[in-house]
Amino acid sequence: MPFKIQKMGGTTIQQFTTKLIKELNGFYPKNEIRQFSKLMLEHILNVSTTQLLMMNFEMLNEQQLNHLEQMTTKLKQHIPIQYIIGETVFYDLCFKVNPSVLIPRPETEELVDWIIKEQKGKLTKLLDIGTGSGCIALSLKANMPVIEITAWDISIDAIATAKTNAEKLNLDIIFKQVDVLNFKVGTEKFDCIVSNPPYVRELEKEMMESNVVEHEPHTALFVSNNDPLLFYRTIAQIGQQMLQPKGFLYFEINEFLAEDMTEMLSHLGYSNIECRKDINGRNRMMKAVLAN
Repeated sequence: MPFKIQKMGGTTIQQFTTKLIKELNGFYPKNEIRQFSKLMLEHILNVSTTQLLMMNFEMLNEQQLNHLEQMTTKLKQHIPIQYIIGETVFYDLCFKVNPSVLIPRPETEELVDWIIKEQKGKLTKLLDIGTGSGCIALSLKANMPVIEITAWDISIDAIATAKTNAEKLNLDIIFKQVDVLNFKVGTEKFDCIVSNPPYVRELEKEMMESNVVEHEPHTALFVSNNDPLLFYRTIAQIGQQMLQPKGFLYFEINEFLAEDMTEMLSHLGYSNIECRKDINGRNRMMKAVLAN
């Protein structure tokens, strides 16, 4: 149930948003602050966006204002809003997130959408490598419920977060803690492997927002400048042995490494290699088919 809102004295919802814009001026763009305000208020009041739009002149109580003040302090420290409220929406599903997992990105939604549109009704078993919050695996399971999905991550804390999301969404996923760089391939076979592995080169750190570099898990983000395809190559090699004949690989990729990716996958025996651009026109997704 939503918090009860006081009807007299204090600060209105509209006044809070105006105050937040002034207080965070210089920290973030105005439009972004408005979005923060909307997310914070929806979270604190447990209301929808539509409900919030009709509540501009409602009063916030002391407990709510204290909580909002604590959240504002964290925003000044450039802690991502998703970590502050503890959740985010991905592919129309709500996921718990914390600093043990990456915050799901819109381009990853595009990868999920590509897989669903191409593979719905065609796959039996799928493997998600580097699952983090479980956003890819769980979104695929929600939209393709008959598939058996296994999800790996090296981080036990990430696996715990993904399991929490699976329970909350009432979706059945097989989670395993696996270090993909030291994995010994077994006999299990999959129709499809999908991964959003670490792909940001250390040299690209300076191009990234400080709130990402300072607060999101580096093991899920960064890879050595000397071998930026390390995880892709390792996963493709695992795919050589664990994919069914004509099985599929889907990757989220570093936009600057599309040509290198294509060459590497071709060298490892994959065909029908396709690179897709995201909504911003950047090379961010790749599909390949095991040739044999």
